[in-house]
Amino acid sequence: MTTTRESRQAVFRHIVCRSRTDWPTYDSTGLYDRTSLGGLASDVRTVSTHWFTHDAHNSVEQFVCSLPLAYFRFEAHNQYTRLTRYEMDTLFRLFVLKELHGWEHETALVEYLDTSPNLRECLGLESVPDQSTLWRSWHNRFTTDLRETVATAARTILIKAQNAGVSVPRNPDRKLPQRDTDTEELVPDEQTVLEQAEPVTDHINRIVFPAFSLDRGDGCEIHENAYWDLQTYLGLRERLAANEGARSFVYESTRDRTPLGHAHRDHIRDLSIEQIREMYRQAVNRLLDEVAETEQFVRAGIVAIDITENDPFTGNRTGHENEIIGTKENTDEYAYQWATIQLVGNAVPIVLDARPVRKGETRKEIVEDLLDTAEELVHVNNVLMDREFDSQYILEMISQRGLSYVVPKRMQTSEKAQAKRLLRRNQDRYETDRELHLGNNEWHQTTLIYRRKGNTDHDDHRQYSVFMSNRGGGFLSEYGYRWEIESGYKSIKRFMAATTSKDFVLRFFYFAFACLLYSIWRAIDLLVQVELTGEYEHAPIVTADNTLTLLKKETGIG
Repeated sequence: MTTTRESRQAVFRHIVCRSRTDWPTYDSTGLYDRTSLGGLASDVRTVSTHWFTHDAHNSVEQFVCSLPLAYFRFEAHNQYTRLTRYEMDTLFRLFVLKELHGWEHETALVEYLDTSPNLRECLGLESVPDQSTLWRSWHNRFTTDLRETVATAARTILIKAQNAGVSVPRNPDRKLPQRDTDTEELVPDEQTVLEQAEPVTDHINRIVFPAFSLDRGDGCEIHENAYWDLQTYLGLRERLAANEGARSFVYESTRDRTPLGHAHRDHIRDLSIEQIREMYRQAVNRLLDEVAETEQFVRAGIVAIDITENDPFTGNRTGHENEIIGTKENTDEYAYQWATIQLVGNAVPIVLDARPVRKGETRKEIVEDLLDTAEELVHVNNVLMDREFDSQYILEMISQRGLSYVVPKRMQTSEKAQAKRLLRRNQDRYETDRELHLGNNEWHQTTLIYRRKGNTDHDDHRQYSVFMSNRGGGFLSEYGYRWEIESGYKSIKRFMAATTSKDFVLRFFYFAFACLLYSIWRAIDLLVQVELTGEYEHAPIVTADNTLTLLKKETGIG
């Protein structure tokens, strides 16, 4: 099939409807402008991600012809001052095409164009450039940075097409280049790690932070990036609030103008919960696109869903009873609660989505909402949750999606009785099928797995735990991955700014932004590990403190 006006419109309409900050990048932030090669590469990534999902788009050459370039100012990267026959945007497409095929010399490109009249028409070529024209254009007319952008664009197109099942001229290199070393088995020292992490951090920030916008309008004296710099700065130090942080930021930042603490909070309060969540999802999608270009990234797999809470709230919660709710434990304390869904297992532990928990919301509504996001971003296989999600309605919903689950079960009378029988038999493990009643004579089929705990002080039925799974006991070993979401919360709260405000939007934004900083850290660690060792081990070699130091440099501090 060939592209049509309708198929192209469908793709760009989908991009626009996802978020106004998604494409083109430079429209939403001053970080990129119309001469920015980073913006151009980002837009190639965004458009190609959606382009090849359309049934009519099954050719990388059609994509090269259709990629919108009219907005980009190539003249900033044109080293010729005289008029020439071929425009920069046409040459850009030609060199991307050459890179897609992996041709080392211009002659192969010329010969291919000579025998491809339809492609020439698609590219708007009245005649084919000769080999010497192309050689001079590449070596003398294009800047070094523009040549690198051509290579980056081609690699991105190949990866996105291949991921969508589209035939590609060659297999893309999904590994970052390795350092030359005679001692490959040596663990990289901290200085080497930091040297490698610094440019990666810079690159990731330029990809991720443009997804956030305060929508302040034109003509503002303080650049919007200063607000995100300040928010990052607040996460650099434990328990730092906006007013105190803004005063310190004035002296430590290299910016001429920085926001005051109250102005910073006011702009965040003007956002809605859904706006924050949409910006977060866009940022994470960009982050995933970056790490997905390595072989070591596992985009399909296991997710864990859990709820965490702020420190107990001790003030007057009048008027905020639906937001400052009871703690997860059955106590008389109150706290703000947040729910997240995170990649776990062998995948890099990125927080895919975060949302607040309000009074009256069911656990089923929360799980559905988080799974909707996760399944848009990655291919989910298995869902892990703790026993507060022990509900036949949640389990049935997950099964209806075609997903597997492992969830601990609260021990009721029948489970306690079975555990006592297992104890008398000195039996460590037992499986049995169970039907859970859904109402209206409908049932959910599951399997109960009894497992004896190790190193327990109990001498009765409490020696056993009971789990539910719709795929049998074979998946039970994966439940150990769920601890990663708990350990992740400790790091996330390390990245949170402090506040005593009861404003729900502000509180949630602080949590969501901390989740983003945590996810950036883990993504940077994966990319650095791949660069230095060619492999990814779950234990990070880039520490959270390393990341904070690098982010500190990126915010213009120190």
